[in-house]
Amino acid sequence: MSKPIDNTAPLRHALMEKLRAGGWKSGDRLPPERELSQTYAVGRALVRRVLSEFKDKGYITQAVGSGTYVAPDLAARLQATEPVAPVTHTSPAELMEARVLMEPVMIDLVVRHGTAADFKRMEECCARGEAAQTLEEFEHWDGALHQAIADASHNNFVRSVFQLMNTAREQGDWGMLKKKSATPERRLVYQREHRDLVAALKDRDSESARRLLTGHLLQVRRNMLGY
Repeated sequence: MSKPIDNTAPLRHALMEKLRAGGWKSGDRLPPERELSQTYAVGRALVRRVLSEFKDKGYITQAVGSGTYVAPDLAARLQATEPVAPVTHTSPAELMEARVLMEPVMIDLVVRHGTAADFKRMEECCARGEAAQTLEEFEHWDGALHQAIADASHNNFVRSVFQLMNTAREQGDWGMLKKKSATPERRLVYQREHRDLVAALKDRDSESARRLLTGHLLQVRRNMLGY
């Protein structure tokens, strides 16, 4: 019997990365549920569920009629409840080396275990990335797509490893290189490659999906690093 799908995982990951990276600092007010629902393409019931979990862990506080706020002692809460990352700094070259090596390996798991809901999430990420008005917004949905693919493996170890790689993407070096290398023409290529990859995964075509993902990652590496 297959495991039940955790539909809150992508949203939980996105909000945690925002808190870890300092996008929301202690005392900041979070966007309202409606805005979070639209931004991350999930229902408001899922938003409420994740916010309730975060409140129980002490990451946020909620006041009726006022809103949701980042807890004053967020840093201490994260340190107490979140595992310490084994890598304090990862260069873009190291990150791309790991991605080229590891991401294609998970394709068989995605083809074997991916569900209709997983593929719908991937398509939503593609659509959001295509509609993005800024590079930062596109980069967010780019990362969300690759996380959605990892989540579709339904393998907790694979998902946790990929979350670590996504954390490395939050470092400044990656963002600066991506900004320098991401021309409008290259972004269109990335969008097309994303769509082709998702289509191959939906078709349960492991060979084509692996080839497309490897080619996409090598293309990103060439554009960013020149090799």
